[in-house]
Amino acid sequence: MQSLHGFFTALNDLVWGVPMIVLILGTGLYLQIRLGFMPIFKIGFGFRMIWQSRHPGARAEGEISPFAALMTALSATVGTGNIAGVATAIALGGPGALFWMWMTAFVGMATKYGEVVLAVKFREVDDKGEHAGGPMFAIKNGLGKQWRWLGTAFAIFGGLAGFGIGNMVQANGIASAVHNAFGVDTWITGIVLVVLTGAVVLGGIRRIGAVAEWLVPFMCIGYILSVGVVLYVFADRIPEALATIFAQAFSPTAATGGFVGSTVMMAIQKGVARGIFSNEAGLGTAGIAQAAGATPDPVYSGLIGMMGTFIDTIIVCTMTGLAIMVSGVWTSGATGAVLSAQAFEAAMPGVGKYLLAVSLTLFAFTTILGWGYYSEKCWEFLVGTLIEKPFRILWTISVYFGAVLSLDFAWLVADTLNALMAIPNLISLLLLSPLIVRLTREYFARREADAGATRPIAAAQER
Repeated sequence: MQSLHGFFTALNDLVWGVPMIVLILGTGLYLQIRLGFMPIFKIGFGFRMIWQSRHPGARAEGEISPFAALMTALSATVGTGNIAGVATAIALGGPGALFWMWMTAFVGMATKYGEVVLAVKFREVDDKGEHAGGPMFAIKNGLGKQWRWLGTAFAIFGGLAGFGIGNMVQANGIASAVHNAFGVDTWITGIVLVVLTGAVVLGGIRRIGAVAEWLVPFMCIGYILSVGVVLYVFADRIPEALATIFAQAFSPTAATGGFVGSTVMMAIQKGVARGIFSNEAGLGTAGIAQAAGATPDPVYSGLIGMMGTFIDTIIVCTMTGLAIMVSGVWTSGATGAVLSAQAFEAAMPGVGKYLLAVSLTLFAFTTILGWGYYSEKCWEFLVGTLIEKPFRILWTISVYFGAVLSLDFAWLVADTLNALMAIPNLISLLLLSPLIVRLTREYFARREADAGATRPIAAAQER
């Protein structure tokens, strides 16, 4: 067992090491350049599209609205990475790590845009009449049969990783947070989670989308308001915190208080790795959710899907990082969710840790729901729709074991498989990048033509 643990530790260090970071960032930067930085210039447009997508038109085909699909994707990404991941990045890489998280998000917007465009372009309708898509279908239908093995590899990695990263690890985090904050036994939390998870997951994507459409905006707004209190209490420190973040992104961070110090490379590595872990840009998972969305065009879905990275990292992660900075606790020597809890407690003594525990619980629970759909589609790609019911039952039961067991090794294996998902996805993005660019140009050309056609009519009506 010890040798197996050592093997996965070495493999994890490799797949989450510098080469993988360069590959993910390089792919995102390449796509940004090929797209003329459209994802960044269209951020405002993307927010308008999100609002409009709540009610798809009659021409749109899919099981849920694009808005619900985005909320499903956000349910899987807005999770422990936004609370514990940001804190870990700052604790190990210093404040400069937050700057590199931002850079990861800005190039990641192009990556996620491409993932969603390909997922919707090459989605299929299964034998139950539901749309299914994602990197595995993009590889099979976009690159041809000779590449199907690569899509199969993605589905295997995703199908297995989900039970760790998206299920048992999340349940374990919930059980620990509830026990530490409220003293509830982990087995009780496990039973409650089984009931709640089963009630949603057994209903498929329509029920997951319906719950995510209501719960994700509620939990994000609630968390932002809570962090807002921390930032309000320490508002006078915000300019200094921002200056520190920018300065230490390019200069070594000296040891201070309980912080042991870091290098620029550590700031880059921790910021990029935690950024990827938080927003999942490069892993290909968002496309699986967006492929179920009712949409008239792949680019339409891509413009909505790319905003998940902006919301997750630029908004939620930034607020968490600033709260840790302005409260002064980043030099305490603590890490993970404990560090975030200290920031909340500094601004709201006696209340902060409970608010953080509730936020962590909601974030992790919605991750279980989102990843449940991701993993189901991976297994469906491998063995067909007959796996649907058995998978949902197994997924629900696994939540209990995640809540009550020690999962150090399971986390390590799942984290490694999670990274391995990125490789097939990034290969398909690079090989199919000309198609992504062409579809984008055609979409905006049509919008320009439609706008040009309506202007003379509007002018005539005014006369």
